[in-house]
Amino acid sequence: MDAALTIADNPCQACGACCATSANWPRFSTEDDEALARIPLQLVNARGSGMRCDGDRCAALKGKVGEATSCSIYAVRPEVCRTCMPGDDECALARKKWGLPVL
Repeated sequence: MDAALTIADNPCQACGACCATSANWPRFSTEDDEALARIPLQLVNARGSGMRCDGDRCAALKGKVGEATSCSIYAVRPEVCRTCMPGDDECALARKKWGLPVL
């Protein structure tokens, strides 16, 4: 994330709910071998099929959900993470699970 952007510019930095909703997400789907190689191995699950999670929370997520969060591998995050957008269906479901207002 560009350091010049603020939480007002990117509501995801004050949320993180989508990254803490399911131990089965994010899953790798369209990444090629080169893209997968950029993700640190300690953050990949044992099957190599997605990100490692601590409970329902992606291991790359830093901070407190609903307050201030960031992705420790933002520049090389999986494609499914890149396509999740503030206010889309996945965002709304995750925010509801965490009791956060839907955008």
